[in-house]
Amino acid sequence: MPSILLDTSDGIGTITINRPDVRNALDRETVSQLTAAIADCDGSAEVGAIIVTGSGDQVFVSGADIRQMRERRRDDGLAAINSSAFSAVERARKPTIAAINGHALGGGCELALACDLRVAAAHAKLGQPEVGLGIIPAAGATQRLPKLIGLGRASALVLTGDPIDAATALDWGLVNAVVPGEMLMSEARAMAGRILRRGPLAVRLAKLALRASARVDLDSGLLIETLAQAICLDSDDKQEGMSAFLEKRTPKFTGR
Repeated sequence: MPSILLDTSDGIGTITINRPDVRNALDRETVSQLTAAIADCDGSAEVGAIIVTGSGDQVFVSGADIRQMRERRRDDGLAAINSSAFSAVERARKPTIAAINGHALGGGCELALACDLRVAAAHAKLGQPEVGLGIIPAAGATQRLPKLIGLGRASALVLTGDPIDAATALDWGLVNAVVPGEMLMSEARAMAGRILRRGPLAVRLAKLALRASARVDLDSGLLIETLAQAICLDSDDKQEGMSAFLEKRTPKFTGR
């Protein structure tokens, strides 16, 4: 079976990590297919938002494939295989939503961190257990996690290796919503649908500005925000959105 499944419907591209026999663990081929699927969705005129999930109802991604990881050496680490793939997820121009259908551990948690939004099933657990294997989280957790939930909580996850449940993840701001497992995909699609009803150019530029906030100083970030707004103010979508508001009708955005 393919390691990655890609489905497109109603403007939403759904990418499913499909390795149930190894708890959706990430090997090199799966990571390569994931990168390609993200690129396909990001370049498609038919897709306005992207959902990433795992097959089954118990595991989102259990982490890296330990059988492969055991054989990796220094040069493999320097190649930043998973980190590069998750950076591609983060750089996608279109909004990404992680639908965390179960355990998201190690690379699974890091994949979720690379997405813009995260919805978790109530039975999900999230964590970074790498230190228990003699390695560190090296696909973004030491950098993205502190920015999202603060250094203290990130340190607790990374240094102890202990996972947290979905309710705690929600309280810490690691996920945006927690729902019963059977409602997970409908909630993720509903969230994507709300985004799709907004101005696509504005959404794209807002994401760009938000992502920049973690990387640049305040003055540079405010400049990016100002330039993004200037582009919006000259757009057809701005005219349509404000006209629709004043005329009490649903806007028909074109992304221009």
